[in-house]
Amino acid sequence: MQTFIHLDFIKMQGFKKQTLLILMLLLQGIAFAQIPNIGSNRELFVDEYLIENLENAKLKLHEPVDKGPVIKFEKPWEGAFSAYFTVIKDGDTYRAYYRGVPEAGSDGNDGEVTCYAESKDGINWTKPDLKQYTVKGTKKNNVILANAAPVTHNFSPFLDSNPQAIASQKFKALGGTKNSGLVAYVSNDGKVWEKLQEQPVFTKGVFDSQNVVFWSTSEELYVCYFRTWTGDGYSGFRSVGRTTSKDFVNWSEPVQMSFGNTEYEHLYTQQTSPYYRAPQIYLAIGARFMPNRKVVNDEEAKKLGVNPKYYNDCSDAVLMSSRGGGAYDRQFMESFIKPGIGLQNWVSRSNYPALNIVQTGDTEMSIYVNQDYAQPTAHLRRYSMRLDGFASLSAGYGGGEMTTKFFIFDGNALELNYSTSAAGEILVELLDQEGNKIPGYSMEECQPIIGNEISRTVYWNKSNDLSKLAGKPVKMRVYLKDADVFSYKFGK
Repeated sequence: MQTFIHLDFIKMQGFKKQTLLILMLLLQGIAFAQIPNIGSNRELFVDEYLIENLENAKLKLHEPVDKGPVIKFEKPWEGAFSAYFTVIKDGDTYRAYYRGVPEAGSDGNDGEVTCYAESKDGINWTKPDLKQYTVKGTKKNNVILANAAPVTHNFSPFLDSNPQAIASQKFKALGGTKNSGLVAYVSNDGKVWEKLQEQPVFTKGVFDSQNVVFWSTSEELYVCYFRTWTGDGYSGFRSVGRTTSKDFVNWSEPVQMSFGNTEYEHLYTQQTSPYYRAPQIYLAIGARFMPNRKVVNDEEAKKLGVNPKYYNDCSDAVLMSSRGGGAYDRQFMESFIKPGIGLQNWVSRSNYPALNIVQTGDTEMSIYVNQDYAQPTAHLRRYSMRLDGFASLSAGYGGGEMTTKFFIFDGNALELNYSTSAAGEILVELLDQEGNKIPGYSMEECQPIIGNEISRTVYWNKSNDLSKLAGKPVKMRVYLKDADVFSYKFGK
């Protein structure tokens, strides 16, 4: 609850003028400090961070659209057990990294290599002949790292956005298992890599999955999310730990991530990264693993050609979020990407999402998913969504409302990413510290918002100017009828 001090109340308590002034300043300073300052950040409806009340409205999870296979693992050094994808958008080039291994084996075996593919649109991919390593008798291959076990088991790069980063170390990566610890690599071009140092940079984890790292602009730290278990060793549930660093070499004591008031589930991968349009929000599109939940029988498995060890479990993808620190928000327990039609989608280690969400069109972003694992048809598949389209504030034909908590913003206009039906609409009003409608910004004065747009400016009485409210605590009330709001942003 926010605290606002009224002069008349304090006068009634008999305070002297000077004491009164000091007390007011102190208490108002405390109150202001408690109010989130969202600045000009885009806000998504993946959590209830700013939501105070919902009335006949809800947060609704949206399902990505299947766009089909984009990369097949047909090379002799790739194969049915290729996994742990990372997709990076670097300017006008899309770069994909993944483990290639044609035969099942122990984690971190010598047969594992790190493969590379690239694209100009995120849809059509090529595998360049890099000629760096001799693999399977040829140097004409797309391998960027070999003879580096166990790093090649789960090598996971990122594009370093730290403004203090060394230019020749534009790309960084971590890889390794419990036996090696996490080993750091750097690269200038994303293709030729070298160790940052011989010793591992972090050892306090199990690491038996894809361990991811990025530079956080909101925390001003390198943040690493890595595989842990809830029990000792490999017991309990597959889970997630977190550690941070200022320099990518020296890392903090790890913390075990929490998941709010939700039951534990096996998270095989967590694929946490800042959402590029709202980097203060980390989105995790993780693989939810259901051990011993068998869908495919022995005869069906034989027809699929799936490896006998890999059809006793099933998996899907879930959406989590975080705003830093040691907690994930699991607003949605439902599946984000369900396994598709066909038994080939219901085998072990399939449906594992790649790291990162990337924009692939003016209004479209893409998510990539590893499918048909341990089968001859193994491949990477693309799913599309509208920009910011993970979840929405939604209401049906009868209409509904959301009221936010107090917040402070920067900028002079409000932008919505939204969709309505032909019969639907959206209205917005702003409230002052007393919870009253601010004259000039009420719903009655709001121009009804109708249509389907990635960016639409809200108008009141033919004006969109909010400059006089910037820097002041306000609440926002949104009315929706047969409509969805995917995000909002205050700015210019």
